[in-house]
Amino acid sequence: MRLWVCIALLSIVLCVSADRPRIVQGMTRAGRFAWDAVGGARDMFRAYKDMREANYKGADKYFHARGNYDAARRGPGGAWAARVIRWPFLLPHSDAREGWQSRVSGRGAEDTRLDQEANAWGRSGGDPNRYRPKGLPSKY
Repeated sequence: MRLWVCIALLSIVLCVSADRPRIVQGMTRAGRFAWDAVGGARDMFRAYKDMREANYKGADKYFHARGNYDAARRGPGGAWAARVIRWPFLLPHSDAREGWQSRVSGRGAEDTRLDQEANAWGRSGGDPNRYRPKGLPSKY
């Protein structure tokens, strides 16, 4: 009886420590990527929501950098989400977006370039506080 218990316990230990099949490893990686991407999108949305709530002049670059920084820290899926999601969320990063900013919002191509610089800074792991304006409440 003891021999069978020992064999059963040894079998369980060996099965638990055995490598998973490649298909399971791939599915696990894909699931983790998707989970990180969703979390990254949530980070980007939270930064956007905070930017709208703060309504603080000159703070948009800080929120761009912070959203991208938080998303990229999640892993490859979060970094992917940070690259794909653009500000504002519904407009693609293209000439149409720049045209919209210069015509409708009055911000222009220079502001778009600075926004993209802040996005890249945050995605690369740079400290978002580089863009933090003086006087922005500590809540943000």
